[in-house]
Amino acid sequence: MTQREILQHSPQSLIEKYPFLSSFFEGQHWMTKFNPNQPLAELFSLIDEEQAEDHAFDMHDFLDQLMDFIAEMQAFIGKESFVVNKLTILPGTNKSGENEGFEKLEFEPRTITSIVGPTGSGKSRLLADIEWVAQGDTPTKRKILINEELPDNAWRFSGNRKLVAQLSQNMNFVMDLSVKDFLELHAKSRMVTDSGALINKIISYANELAGEKFSPDTAITALSGGQSRALMIADTALLSQSPVVLIDEIENAGIDRKKALEILTGEDKIVLMATHDPLLALMADQRIVIKKGGIHSVIKTSAEERALMAELEKADLKQQQIRTALRSGAVLQYKMNV
Repeated sequence: MTQREILQHSPQSLIEKYPFLSSFFEGQHWMTKFNPNQPLAELFSLIDEEQAEDHAFDMHDFLDQLMDFIAEMQAFIGKESFVVNKLTILPGTNKSGENEGFEKLEFEPRTITSIVGPTGSGKSRLLADIEWVAQGDTPTKRKILINEELPDNAWRFSGNRKLVAQLSQNMNFVMDLSVKDFLELHAKSRMVTDSGALINKIISYANELAGEKFSPDTAITALSGGQSRALMIADTALLSQSPVVLIDEIENAGIDRKKALEILTGEDKIVLMATHDPLLALMADQRIVIKKGGIHSVIKTSAEERALMAELEKADLKQQQIRTALRSGAVLQYKMNV
């Protein structure tokens, strides 16, 4: 909206259009004596010189602050279009100063990339370069492009535009809230209106992933590790505005791993996961092999590997069935049909 258009609106109509403005107008003490349904232009005409001086009021400063506040809040809640259609990594060097073994590495929404390599090989450094939107200014000298262009500094320094959402292996809730209250708090911080349906969807997704279901009234401090991870994956998929999701060791989360990846990619996320699990590595569209602190190679998952993955899935399903039987108190036999 232009300043001219804003002047034709009343504070009440602006709040109806932008609910977050209620906090802005609450801080304007000069307005308490006026009708909030009057257009701002009329309210300004009613302020005499003495009132303006008492409240240190200047119309032009007020309008500038109001418009800046609207712009910043719209950016924060994702009303501005920051669509990432492609993320690109340009090569740097490994710990020995040798050039990395690829020309460029590209990621698009709804794709999964696994990152494999020995412990200490440099997987974390790669994830940090992506999160920091490296521009040749990290130890690896890699560069990150967004939509095939050098990114502006907002991707690095803005508090409301984050390229990456990370799902950590270790998560501990410390707030004494129910699952529903926690999600409502997060939705409110994102300025999401009418969040009820979204919260129900997040809980439904989380229960699809978790081994044991939980209710909206369950205390988040009472969730198991697997339930916590399931909740945060669903929350990240539906509430986070970050286009890239980095996952570390999802194989140890005690959740339906395949379903988790389907949920994340179904919400147009670019998913990268560091993993030691061969099944998860082969679920990806491609895998990055890390050696000596650098990207050694990039391998597209082949049709033959897809066939092998089907066999691994059968074995994984068998293991999950045995795990479920043990948890339910069954006594297994060598040739038990589980």
